Parts: sequence; C-alpha cells; structure tokens
Amino acid sequence: QVQLVESGGGLVQPGGSLRLSCAASGIAFGFYDMGWYRQAPEKQRELVAVLSSGGSVNYADFVKGRFTISRDNVKKTVSLQMNNLEPEDTAVYYCNSHLGARSIWGQGTQVTVSS
Repeated sequence: QVQLVESGGGLVQPGGSLRLSCAASGIAFGFYDMGWYRQAPEKQRELVAVLSSGGSVNYADFVKGRFTISRDNVKKTVSLQMNNLEPEDTAVYYCNSHLGARSIWGQGTQVTVSS
C-alpha cells in the first residue's frame, strides 16, 4: 500500500521549533523527490522545501534559512526541521513524493504558531 504519514505537528509559540517527519511505504523511496508543502486557511497550497533523489534542495523564499529538509533513504523518511517559527507559518503541512507523472500526498499535519 502506497502511503505517506506525517507526524510532529502541534502548537508552538513564536520563535519556537518543531520537527515534522514523514514516513513512506509502498514506494521505491530513493528514486522519489520528497517535499513539504503547506496550506493556510483560504490560501493555496505552496511549496516549502523539496529534496530531490539526487540530493538537490530547494526552499521557498519565506523559509529564510529557518527550515531544513532532510531524508533517510534507509528508513524511508523525510523530515523538516523548523526553527524560529512565526505566526505566518501556521498551516497544514503536507508531505509529497514525486517521480515523473506520479505525485503522492500525505494527509497533512497541523502546525499552529501562536502565543
């Protein structure tokens, strides 16, 4: 069964940190580009970070060096370390795997940044 399962979301104060994780199953993980996207209420889903199968990394401009994406091809996981979080980072964060025409999404995990 092809599945992406996110974890690690929650409520954090401004300036705090969270680490999101995504566990993949049913795919040849090492061949896939893995990414994190987010969707805030009444906004479109947007790219946060993507880490290609070859190790190339692309971050959205709003990350500003605060977030780090990483992957473990043995454990089939991709993580997003988020530091110095801001209220504007509040959103549902989705894990994505992409290979050619195939794109797989997780169910999402809520991140709320509020005092």
